[in-house]
Amino acid sequence: MVKLNIVNMNQFLNIVNNSAGTVRLLYPDGRKEPLNHQYTLQRSLRLRHLEAKRSLRLTLEIPNPKDYMNIVLFSIGDC
Repeated sequence: MVKLNIVNMNQFLNIVNNSAGTVRLLYPDGRKEPLNHQYTLQRSLRLRHLEAKRSLRLTLEIPNPKDYMNIVLFSIGDC
């Protein structure tokens, strides 16, 4: 599990959609929802991102180590 602050949502979702494994969005109530290629959910995240003034904090589950590193390294450079 990792908590990230996403500034560039479009690039973040591009990385998620190109991940080898499943990337799951975690909710405070414990629910998990796959994020890869889930365009309705991604549209909702884009709207929330805009409402939050282009900065959105997400909690993710990324089981594949390569995907994890790609997303974390992206978020470090996304400041």
